[in-house]
Amino acid sequence: MPLPGRPPTPDDTIGTRDLTSWHTRFGRWLVAMTTRTVQWSSAHLAFVVFAAIAILVMVGLVEGIESVYESVAENRSLAAIDQPVLDAAVHLRSPGLDSAVTAFTDVGGPVGMPILAAAAVALVTWRRRRWTPVVLAVVAAAGSIAMTIVGKDFVDRARPPAALAVPPLEISPSFPSGHTLNATVLTTVVAYLVLIQTTATWQRVVSITVATVFVVAMGLSRVFLGHHWLTDVVAGWLIGLAWALVVITAHRLWLTLRQHREAMAEAVTP
Repeated sequence: MPLPGRPPTPDDTIGTRDLTSWHTRFGRWLVAMTTRTVQWSSAHLAFVVFAAIAILVMVGLVEGIESVYESVAENRSLAAIDQPVLDAAVHLRSPGLDSAVTAFTDVGGPVGMPILAAAAVALVTWRRRRWTPVVLAVVAAAGSIAMTIVGKDFVDRARPPAALAVPPLEISPSFPSGHTLNATVLTTVVAYLVLIQTTATWQRVVSITVATVFVVAMGLSRVFLGHHWLTDVVAGWLIGLAWALVVITAHRLWLTLRQHREAMAEAVTP
């Protein structure tokens, strides 16, 4: 459902896909709902739309955390494979491989991941000459950190036994995996920004592939080193992807409303 007015700018597209065109029934409803209140100040509108989406997702995430926690506590479903997967990882270890995986997992840590994401966002910001990438990255990171803290405090799950972990050991609660959640959120948002920036198909394919491999490898590295159970990592992937999609959807709404306002302005201009 593209809006009338000027054609989409490069900032509004990924390849030939117009980010202000909504093809699902829910998307069209979301645009219609927010458009009806477009006469309100843009700051208020952006806040309400984003807050509404974020609240809905957070409620869903809390319900998901409760379900996974029950599975962990009762050793049902996915949680039943935690110990076998960890045992398999222990048998694959060697001094050289342990060191290599430790070096890689540090990239997704509280120091490495912010530096890596900041460098990527700075490059995209410099090329686009706009502050939008910085805003999206900051919002994404803030939500990711908040959900990591809330999740760990809510579940308070113990990490795998220290005897089965590769030093240095970590002492914070295990669920969800903060490395995995934060890497998923920031990598997904950075990949989205790169997709908007690039025009060649091969560049978009490489961006998606690299982002996917990095996120999957980061999560698996936590299990390999014995720092997290598999369920901690799966939760990090799911929660991180959900939050990244919220941020991306909020950005698409902003683009759509901006285009709508410009179309209205052109319509009334004599």
